[in-house]
Amino acid sequence: MSSSEAYVSFQGVQKSYDGETFVVKNLNLDTQRGEFLTMLGPSGSGKTTCLMMLAGFETVTHGEIILDGTSINNVPPHKRNIGMVFQNYALFPHMTVNENLAFPLQVRKMSKSDIEDRVKNVLDMVQLGSFGSRRPMQLSGGQQQRVAVARSLVFEPKLVLMDEPLGALDKQLREQMQYEIKHIHENLGVTVVYVTHDQSEALTMSNRIAVFDDGVIQQLAAPDMLYEAPENAFVAQFIGENNTLYGKVIGLDGDICTVEAENGDKLKALGVNIQGVGFDTMIS
Repeated sequence: MSSSEAYVSFQGVQKSYDGETFVVKNLNLDTQRGEFLTMLGPSGSGKTTCLMMLAGFETVTHGEIILDGTSINNVPPHKRNIGMVFQNYALFPHMTVNENLAFPLQVRKMSKSDIEDRVKNVLDMVQLGSFGSRRPMQLSGGQQQRVAVARSLVFEPKLVLMDEPLGALDKQLREQMQYEIKHIHENLGVTVVYVTHDQSEALTMSNRIAVFDDGVIQQLAAPDMLYEAPENAFVAQFIGENNTLYGKVIGLDGDICTVEAENGDKLKALGVNIQGVGFDTMIS
């Protein structure tokens, strides 16, 4: 996909905090309109920094970020019209649910009747229609996260960013919210860029996944391709539980390679990025 077709495009983006060490290295990544793209990786891999640069909370050291055909490097966060969901919910504790949802609309100077309509509609969408008068502390963690998702959508942005939004929830709630977020995405058609270190979240919700390590995308692919055809050892080991064997390539037949393992066993496997006969390799 060319950058001209992309809704969000990172073009040669780099980020350094000290001018010497780069935490994001020459990132080139396009996201299509309406896509659910997940940035997946371990802590310190650069995924959250990329999201913060897209949101406008971090500056770009080198390169350019394009949103809907326009560079946003110098556009302040509040003028990017991007919805944001944080792990810690970031709800105003002194406001009711209705007031939390109305706030971004009031900032945009919408009429009272339009605000009331949008708040009602978005609360119904996240199945909290009867909770509008409650304050955040009167809600469960899952309910607070639904309100946070609703607030990111209430002003109808074309792009929503989610920074590990399910990290504070228990396993059962996380799984439930995964399907709810995916359902909302499919119904609204909004573009979502999602950050997580949780492989199951990424595999469940995403159209495509960018696997990060050391500030570099190790592989960008659909979930099934990542799982079935990892391009390197890091992706294979990070994406799922697997057995890993090391050996030497002793034969090639099209896409199938024969590997002699360290214990002398000979195995056949689909080759991915095989350099040739005689080279060391890994079977996953």
